[in-house]
Amino acid sequence: MTLQTCPCRKTASAPISYAECCQPVVEGKIQAQSAEALMRARYSAFAVGKIDYLIETVAPEAREGMEPGALEAWSRESEWHGLDIVETVDGKPGDKTGIVEFIAHFSRAGEREAHHERSTFRFDETAKRWYFVDGGKPRGKTVVKGAQPGRNDPCTCGSGKKYKKCCGTAA
Repeated sequence: MTLQTCPCRKTASAPISYAECCQPVVEGKIQAQSAEALMRARYSAFAVGKIDYLIETVAPEAREGMEPGALEAWSRESEWHGLDIVETVDGKPGDKTGIVEFIAHFSRAGEREAHHERSTFRFDETAKRWYFVDGGKPRGKTVVKGAQPGRNDPCTCGSGKKYKKCCGTAA
């Protein structure tokens, strides 16, 4: 399969081909060098139907309950439109853990969808590779108006609650 641009939509000065970007990682020729690189490769694996790669890049302790058939169906029944990396925290060579917040764009049954997740990754020194550990809902973004938040503003701690119901309560 020859893809003009990589499904992960990584760019340098121009879009990068799948063969130059994620394919060597997905096919096991090289290991992902960062949590973000693994996230990009996992997205591309969904797009090209490489379910075995998706499973083998999940941390061994987190594989219980995985349903390869469901992953394969999602991969096959979806049209993949690209990946947006929202934020990366650590996860570089030399780090033990990393977090990647992303939005995966796809269509299923003719409906455009976006899967927004904040995923945790860890580097296994023994295996010399990054693993996906788990994913969850992204943190709420806090918007603070002025120096002191108003009672109905989102709390500055990032809880997603109103200031008056969180840190603004009188102790």
